[in-house]
Amino acid sequence: MGAVTTRGVAEDEAGLRLDRWFKRHFPDLAHARLERLLRTGQVRVDGRRVKAGDRVEPGQVVRIPPLTDPALGEAEGGERARPPVSRADAEALQARVIYRDDEVLVIDKPAGLAVQGGTNTSRHLDGLLDALRFEAVARPRLVHRLDKDTSGVLVLARTVFAAGRLTEAFRGRQVRKLYAAVTVGVPEPLGGRIDLPLAKEAGPHGERVAVAGEDGLKATTLYQVLDTVGDQAAYLHLFPLTGRTHQLRVHMAALGTPILGDRKYGGAGAALPGMETMPPLHLHARRLVLPHPRRGMIDVTAPLPPHLTATCTWLGIVPPPADGPFPGDTAGPVSN
Repeated sequence: MGAVTTRGVAEDEAGLRLDRWFKRHFPDLAHARLERLLRTGQVRVDGRRVKAGDRVEPGQVVRIPPLTDPALGEAEGGERARPPVSRADAEALQARVIYRDDEVLVIDKPAGLAVQGGTNTSRHLDGLLDALRFEAVARPRLVHRLDKDTSGVLVLARTVFAAGRLTEAFRGRQVRKLYAAVTVGVPEPLGGRIDLPLAKEAGPHGERVAVAGEDGLKATTLYQVLDTVGDQAAYLHLFPLTGRTHQLRVHMAALGTPILGDRKYGGAGAALPGMETMPPLHLHARRLVLPHPRRGMIDVTAPLPPHLTATCTWLGIVPPPADGPFPGDTAGPVSN
């Protein structure tokens, strides 16, 4: 039998229906099974009984009972038995580990790999985590996410204790984040702060995030332009102070300088003249600084991915290192 666990609601999950929250975290848990757990009060939010359609908010804590149901053929954790990870996938993922100790694992996630499953997404990082057990008995746990098309630093917890501490660090704005990006056009001014509330909205091609009015969720990004190619393109560092879904992509598009390759928010304008096809998204989680669950700090940097490096070479840009101070370092942590 498994044990009761808890999991916090992240900032980018604000307003999500509880059943969709479960679909995101436990993609193989049948809806009928979830409904039974809700009816019997085994699933609770902040200690209260809830329904599938109730909305969750950042900072809330979801009680998750043992999800094993032999009648449904489910494995421990409420998921059907996972197919084994191929040797090629395991070796490729293990080669992307950039930090590892007894509590924490950090990988350089490749662009194009979804973190969790969903509609039409059968291959995802969550389904490959058995390859990252190493000497541990349990598979590592996800404590935050990156978009499917965003590459770079992704933190995993190797113990239940570490999962709780790391989740609190991300929720409590104790994590500094630096992203590297190439934009189509040059943001004006060349550095500053973007304060534009965001909200999710339905559209003909699925859910999108858009700049909203007073009813939107607070979203703040700092940015620094580090190099330009005339008025055609820019290389910059982005520092999200909040963690909304697609925040950096929507904020840069709102300035009229979409991130290169961001078809969703930049449309045809997300490509540069001379490019034959739309390139991959040029957004990379370059560096993360966060408190270790037990001691000191972790400071990890992921190398730029090949497509971003190739574009910089084509444009004549030499990407600077990412090891400098963060904005607001003298005043303490600045990121969520």
